[in-house]
Amino acid sequence: MSKKLYVGNLNYNTDAATLEGAFSQYGEIVSVNVVTDKMTGRARGFAFVEMASDDAAQAAIDSLNGTELDGRQLRVNEAQQQDRAGRQQPRYNERY
Repeated sequence: MSKKLYVGNLNYNTDAATLEGAFSQYGEIVSVNVVTDKMTGRARGFAFVEMASDDAAQAAIDSLNGTELDGRQLRVNEAQQQDRAGRQQPRYNERY
């Protein structure tokens, strides 16, 4: 089962190919999505990388979180699922 990872604190010049090169050494990559601003087309400083297996995703998190890529210290963790309005889903015991 694939797992989606959040990659934050990216350099604005980091592209999908660079991320694919960094993450591919930990396992098969399903997709790479560098998030861009709709108006300017400029990268927003974060991306999502979908790994083919949970083990590959965990290996990438353990190895790449806190490391430097293109002059910035990466923040890598499991992506949180969000509802259609862009808010995180509440956890089972959280109140609004």
